Amino acid sequence: MGAGFAGFLVFLVFIVIVIIMSSIRIVPQAHAYVIERLGTYTGTWSVGLHFKTPIIDKVAKRVTLKEQVVDFAPQPVITKDNVTMRIDTVVFFQITDPKLFCYGVESPIMAIENLTATTLRNIIGDLELDETLTSRETINTKMRATLDEATDPWGIKVNRVELKNIIPPAAIQDAMEKQMKAERERREQILIAEGEKKSAVLRAEGHKESVILEAEADKQSAILRAEAKKEATIREAEGQAEAILAIQKANADGIKLLNEAAPSVEVIQLKSLEAFGKAADGKATKIIIPSEIQGLAGLAKSVVEVAANDEQQ
Repeated sequence: MGAGFAGFLVFLVFIVIVIIMSSIRIVPQAHAYVIERLGTYTGTWSVGLHFKTPIIDKVAKRVTLKEQVVDFAPQPVITKDNVTMRIDTVVFFQITDPKLFCYGVESPIMAIENLTATTLRNIIGDLELDETLTSRETINTKMRATLDEATDPWGIKVNRVELKNIIPPAAIQDAMEKQMKAERERREQILIAEGEKKSAVLRAEGHKESVILEAEADKQSAILRAEAKKEATIREAEGQAEAILAIQKANADGIKLLNEAAPSVEVIQLKSLEAFGKAADGKATKIIIPSEIQGLAGLAKSVVEVAANDEQQ
């Protein structure tokens, strides 16, 4: 009997230890526990060590307070111009009130998904296809504001909403691709035309500058030739003037020497005869000689003959 009581006591101690251990809870960082007592909400445990009443208290919900991301499947929407497309969204949210999150709505994630789909349909229904494709930021802002306001009673804060993909119908995609191709070809043609225009302008400017430089070069060359011709003419004139001065000086010197020598009449006549001889120079067929010079010529002949006879004797 003593052994049976001891075994029971050990069992009882073991049960007590298990109950005490099960009553101790440690809440990790960025988490919160929702506690219920006999099915009634009693409080929310934050980070740290906590004790609950065995059997009576229980952890109804473990809630993470980190920002969460939910990627919803593509939803069919219709634009204002009756184009059906599929859009999938990504919602970034964070639980701010664990109590409201637990008791505010059944299946909060499903509720956010359905709310996102209906909000997206309402916004896209007021936009045309082109506006939908070019107004992502506007759509994101409107959806975030709407979802954040609607999820406040659920203890959820929607931080951001992003349109992940916008998938138009195949026919619209083909038309858009053709339009983009045509636009790219148009821009290419414009760029080619602008390049050819700039090239033609540059060639024209180059030709213009070449003509201007050539004209300036011709002008400079003409100026230099004129200056050279002018310089040559000046030098030639100076040379002629110096030659005339030299001739005049030589004549003056000759006259001066003649005056100093006081030549006789016969010598003057003899020089005159030599001058006539040089004037003829074998080119004249007939020369008229004054009588004075003729007499002088006879006299010169007589003198030559007398000199010859003297040499013979």
